[in-house]
Order: sequence, then C-alpha cells, then structure tokens
Amino acid sequence: MASPMRSLLADPDRYLRSFRLFLERSTEHQCMQEFVERQLPEVIASIGNGKSTINVLSVGGGAGEMDLQILSKIRARYPGATINNEVIEPSADQISKYKERVAQASNLENIKFTWHKETAYEYESRMNAEKKTKKWDFIHMIQMLYYVKDVAATIRYFHSLLESQAKLLIILVSGKSGWETLWKKYGSSLPLGDLCLYVSSADLPRMLDSAGLKYQLYELPSHMDITSCFTEGDEDGELLLDFLTETLDFAKTAPPELKRQLMEELRKPGCSENRDGKVFFNNNLGVIVIEP
Repeated sequence: MASPMRSLLADPDRYLRSFRLFLERSTEHQCMQEFVERQLPEVIASIGNGKSTINVLSVGGGAGEMDLQILSKIRARYPGATINNEVIEPSADQISKYKERVAQASNLENIKFTWHKETAYEYESRMNAEKKTKKWDFIHMIQMLYYVKDVAATIRYFHSLLESQAKLLIILVSGKSGWETLWKKYGSSLPLGDLCLYVSSADLPRMLDSAGLKYQLYELPSHMDITSCFTEGDEDGELLLDFLTETLDFAKTAPPELKRQLMEELRKPGCSENRDGKVFFNNNLGVIVIEP
C-alpha cells in the first residue's frame, strides 16, 4: 500500500508556519547575524573597490531579514556607493513581507531594490532566453540549495556571473549537524519527491574541487529546542516534526515503526543534546565563500 505521507511543501501555508516556528525555537538567525557582524566585513572587503555602484544578487531572499543585515554591512564598507540589490524569490508571500520590511527600515536611501518572483532556475532560463549576462559584485544563497534540481549546475551558473573582485556566499546546514544524521539515515523513507534535496556543507567541497574553484569554509554553531516534539499531540511539536522531516503531518501519517525509530534517533547524540531536561537539536550551519 502506498504511504499516506506527503511532502510538507505540498501545503505552503503549513510549511511557512512550521518554518516560522523553527526560526522562533532555533538560533538560526542569531548565528547568521553573528557571522554577518564578525566575518562578513572581511569577506566583502574588496568587492566594491573603486566602484560607484555595487550590484548584489540575493538568490532565495525570503522575507529579507538576513538580506537587510548584509546590505547594511556593504553600505558601511562602501558609504559613497549606490547599491543595486536584486532579489530572486518564488514566494509572493515572502516578497510582500520583504517589501514591508524595506518600507519600515531606515538608512536604505542609497539602495535600490528589484524583486523577481521566480526560482533560481527560472531566473537562469529567462536570462539565457533574453541572452543577458549581468555581472554581480556579491551573490548570496542562504538556505536555498535544497530547492534546486541540480546543486552543482546552480552553483556553476551563479559563479559564472561574478565580477573579478566578487564573492559568492552560500549558507546551508552543516555536514556536522543533526540534519545530516537524520537525512542520511531516513531521507529515503521520507516523501521528498523532486521538490527538495538533501544537501549539506559536507557535499560542496567535492563539487567545488572538481570545478577547480577556490573557497573558504566556516562552521556556525546553532541549536533548536525540540522538547515539544516528544509530547504526544503537542501542536508546536507536530509542526516542528513536519519541518524536521519535510513531511506534512508526519506525527499522524508516518508508519508507526518509522515514527518510533526517527523519534529515538532525534534524542541521540548524533542529532541532539539533552540539557536541563530539554532536547536541543544540532542545527549547525556551514558557510562557503567562493572566489571568482
């Protein structure tokens, strides 16, 4: 009998709810913010040398939380330059939240925003069809490589758009995270279909080495409180389980044995740490900065 399990992406509303809860319960954005504060200034130190306009491309910009922080660092480093910031984002809901955020923010007077409601692949196809090659001084892809069909080809394409002093910044889950453990063990039992790929920072060096690209790796420690996942019937716990497994209503639709094994796995040291009666999932991130 076919499994009743379906991909979480089949219900965009529940996906967004689970994603927002994930951000609330995890240190995801805090650890990225720390990277932006401490390491990003060095990464962008020469991207705008001698330029009056700096072109920035955000691939999968979401609602813009991290984008605006990155832009503030670029603006601080190159105070006289105009920043042309273009955003590729397939979700109309996320674009609308991004626009609200821009409308409410101060200090954006020399930044121009353009949004493209499309996927990375649709952007590439449109540019090819229009025979356009726009070059960029800084391109970033934050937590979006899971949603492309061919990770290596996507990286190659956007890398080909870099100016000579530019950088391509990629953030995704670390190969040392609980996600990696969970995906390696249970990925084949979960209903991902072709909407989402299991990829972590551990998969990238091989691709980048074979393409002969120069890069730097950073590890960002992060965790998520998943204690509520172990309380039967807890609504937040079920939403977080959906997010962890990318499965719609995992607690209700997963075969009992798969659910039992996965819940057991989530408590183990490879995935989580038990502290003060709480379970903290290892949500470490990997950052890869690629040279032109």
